[in-house]
Amino acid sequence: MKPLAFGWLLAGVCYIDCSQAETLVVGVEPQDFQPHYWVDESGEYRGFARDLLDLFARENKLDIRYQPLPVKQLTQHLLNGSVDFKYPDNVNWAPDLKQGRTVSYSQPVVAYVDGVLVAPERQGRGLDRLARLAVVDGWTPWSYQDRIQGGQTQVVRSTGLAQMIKQAMKREADGAYYNVVVATFYLDNIRARPGALVFDPKLPHTRGTFNLSSVKYPELIGRFDHFLTEHRDEVATLKARYQVEANLDTEYLGMEQWKVDFLKRQREKATP
Repeated sequence: MKPLAFGWLLAGVCYIDCSQAETLVVGVEPQDFQPHYWVDESGEYRGFARDLLDLFARENKLDIRYQPLPVKQLTQHLLNGSVDFKYPDNVNWAPDLKQGRTVSYSQPVVAYVDGVLVAPERQGRGLDRLARLAVVDGWTPWSYQDRIQGGQTQVVRSTGLAQMIKQAMKREADGAYYNVVVATFYLDNIRARPGALVFDPKLPHTRGTFNLSSVKYPELIGRFDHFLTEHRDEVATLKARYQVEANLDTEYLGMEQWKVDFLKRQREKATP
């Protein structure tokens, strides 16, 4: 494999002589995490993340390919150099593995909220009524660890999003902990049960960001940051198309869109 040939430095961003550039490999998650990303039946990586990174590659004349890898192995592949980038990543993820290593992170690409979805009649009942919490294997509900360790909340394990949603809908659990946008998308568009579970903002939840990371190419992370700034309008358009941050900073987080539109119209009518 030919090494990347680095050219000139402009405005703090290192540019590549793309005529000498190799194919860059982005390690990605194979799980169905719509609308952020998923792998289709033909093995193609799809979604907001694919479109965004493809746009970055086109704008900068880069050759990139996507390598789906088991989630638990992705960080190790990043550290040992078998992939050039990891998406998504975050400075707070896998700190033990990354200890002593220099990992470069981009600016936030997407903001997210992980929280608990409950049956509508259970919304607002509080922590004391959350005795059983459905959690997908591999996920850690950090905000609930003290309650779990203290025996106040029991974890109901599930192999994936579909099983977890089913557990909560069948009352085998009092709530389901997941990415709120992804769980709501699944209920609205795949399970076709909009509103069957709703986000409870009064329960503990976690806010964070998805970032692009690299060990081998910190200069390209700087270039990606430059891209996010220079193409903010195109990035915003992609976010709106895929609804990856739908109502994230409003009281409507986790609601199906028709209900959001209805409530907004009601408020407009009530405003003098």
